[in-house]
Amino acid sequence: MGTVAAREGCLQNPGCSVSVIIPAYREQGIINAAIEGVRRLSGGGTAEIIVVDGGPEGETIAVIRDTAVKTIRSGKGRGLQLNQGARSAAGGGLLFLHADTTLPPTALERIGEVLGNEAFVGGAFDLSIASPRRGFRVIEQVANWRSRLTRIPYGDQAIFIRAADFNALGGFREIPIMEDVDLMRRIKRNRGRIVILREPVRTSARRWEQEGMIYGTLRNWLLITLYLCGVPPERLARFYR
Repeated sequence: MGTVAAREGCLQNPGCSVSVIIPAYREQGIINAAIEGVRRLSGGGTAEIIVVDGGPEGETIAVIRDTAVKTIRSGKGRGLQLNQGARSAAGGGLLFLHADTTLPPTALERIGEVLGNEAFVGGAFDLSIASPRRGFRVIEQVANWRSRLTRIPYGDQAIFIRAADFNALGGFREIPIMEDVDLMRRIKRNRGRIVILREPVRTSARRWEQEGMIYGTLRNWLLITLYLCGVPPERLARFYR
């Protein structure tokens, strides 16, 4: 699938235009910092940034200061929000970025290089967690080992994909949880290849800190195991709030 899609767009290396899609739900406290983080990247000043707000009143997009950002109101649900953002994106590459995740400085250039290579459909980055606590170093190492072994990165690793391939796959399934894992599994089933870039993204530790580092980690491992064993995401969502 990668060869055909590459001929349709993103053939220039590293000139592939990348649209940055940020799903948000009540992220008004951090959204401007997230946008400014993209703007500071090499090539980020002119990047297309799309914020898709799943909040009931559009609370997040109401506070955005960057007038060049494209804003979309949406129902709540990450898969739904990401699909809406992708439908309005003009770039030949799509980068799905969590609002609390910071990209490495050359992220857009590296993505352009990968998507300019017809051997690959897309990829993600290694993970680092914004906390000095030693336990998070273990979580990082396990997460990076797992994603390299399975080639199934999670959404907080900043997944990116060639737009033509994303559309050919039918986008994200609009399920309450595991939409990122589902997309990666479909890429693998279609024999698409992805890259895990060694430059790490830096994601917030806030969820682990709210829930407890050990509890949150073990819960996440259990949920992914149950999902891979066939438990419907609708059932699993009750344990992930």
